[in-house]
Amino acid sequence: MAGIALKPGLRVLITAGASGIGRAIADLLIDNGARVHVCDVAEQHLADFSAAYPGHGASLCDVSDEEAVARLFEEVKAGLGGLDALINNAGIAGPTGGVEEIAPADWRRTIDVCLTGQFLCTHHGVPLLKQAGDGAIINLSSAAGRYGYAYRTPYSAAKWGVIGFTQSLAKELGPSGIRVNAILPGIIRGPRMEAVIRDRAAQVGVPYQAMEKQYLDRISLRRMTGPEDVAAMVLFLLSPAGINISGQSLGVDGNVESL
Repeated sequence: MAGIALKPGLRVLITAGASGIGRAIADLLIDNGARVHVCDVAEQHLADFSAAYPGHGASLCDVSDEEAVARLFEEVKAGLGGLDALINNAGIAGPTGGVEEIAPADWRRTIDVCLTGQFLCTHHGVPLLKQAGDGAIINLSSAAGRYGYAYRTPYSAAKWGVIGFTQSLAKELGPSGIRVNAILPGIIRGPRMEAVIRDRAAQVGVPYQAMEKQYLDRISLRRMTGPEDVAAMVLFLLSPAGINISGQSLGVDGNVESL
């Protein structure tokens, strides 16, 4: 039976990998023997990562910037010598507001980071994954990629797009031995989710605690998910145990029933 253990020295790029979910993924993969390169837009988080893992790579990169992504992959090739897995984790929460209130620039920025950024990294990553002969791509979507999300239309639209991108890539790249899956986190505990709940509470005019309870009441397990839970799913998918899993949208969310 296939085990949950990585191929020794698995070469992995994690976007937005220096903090939050990305850092949890990096920590777990490194603990399991992977060679990791992360990129991020936050210099302090990158410095913290490099201090913790001086033997692994770190690049400053905005994934929505074509030139920056091209430079990133040159650094990945120089540091790792190739690529076995790409984790498209970078994303932003985007604006909270009615569709008539959202600035077109904020819409474009959300789509650019959450969806176009995944395309750009995949565009550059696939040739390296094909050279490796057996690769994996994991795209971070969201429970918002499964349900409509009032007052968060840019984010939800981008995350629905990630699902279509994932399923199309799975068909396209399967013959090359590349597995492509999406992970759909739910309500992830931490400061980013706190900000989302606070903004949503202000939008509809209720106290923070009441809005937080509304979110939790829509989760069957009535609890938030931790970044480490998402990391565990990544580890599974990259291990031999996930060798025949592709084209899937996998919720790690305690069963979010609606948004």
